[in-house]
Amino acid sequence: MGWELDEYTYEQHKETAEWLLDHTKHRPSLAIICGSGLGGLADLVKDPVVFNYTDIPNFPQSTVVGHAGKLVFGMLAGVSCVVMKGRFHMYEGYPLWKVSGSLWGRFGPRFPAMSDSYDEQLRGLALAVGRELGYGPSLHEGVYCTVGGPNYETIAECRFLQQLGADAVGMSTVPEVLVARHCGLRVFGFSLITNKAVLEYGTREKANHAEVLEAGRQAALKLERLVSMLVERMKGNGLV
Repeated sequence: MGWELDEYTYEQHKETAEWLLDHTKHRPSLAIICGSGLGGLADLVKDPVVFNYTDIPNFPQSTVVGHAGKLVFGMLAGVSCVVMKGRFHMYEGYPLWKVSGSLWGRFGPRFPAMSDSYDEQLRGLALAVGRELGYGPSLHEGVYCTVGGPNYETIAECRFLQQLGADAVGMSTVPEVLVARHCGLRVFGFSLITNKAVLEYGTREKANHAEVLEAGRQAALKLERLVSMLVERMKGNGLV
């Protein structure tokens, strides 16, 4: 089997972790994964130590426009953190265990429960911070559905997902959440809604990656404020 299909071994995970720890003094208590066009969050990190994904042993590579492929260690709002400027997707040719990791007994329960995937306390704190910043009308809780991509959904698929209860659809997030919860991490996730799903036949509307990047650019400052203040409040509440 080729590199793309072979599952990572425990020894490879250990090698990667030890390499990173040997190359930075930071010991993160918080990790942030940035989506398409949102890598500017990493620019808020103080005393940064930056690694290209290509230099990290056994690390997958980002191939999507808007994903810089850099791992940034440093301090954010007084908290030691690591930020991924670029994530991995199934449609880049990686199987799930390359995208986010495998569910191993060494790291956590083999069959983790997902009924409480997104931490209730962190969700409440984020909503409070958003309202304080004046973002209340733009913040909503809902159901996120992930699909394989890279093609955008057909009208029939969008209608089907809506009937299932989905409020938003994308091509990421869920694999990382599964592995994070498997490892016992508290998880908070938010999605920037960059375009409307096309639900009507006969329309000329079409989803495209350019509008995703543009929406990220326009919302960058608000997101940076929200994340910075959220991390600050997490620290104040003893959550990191």
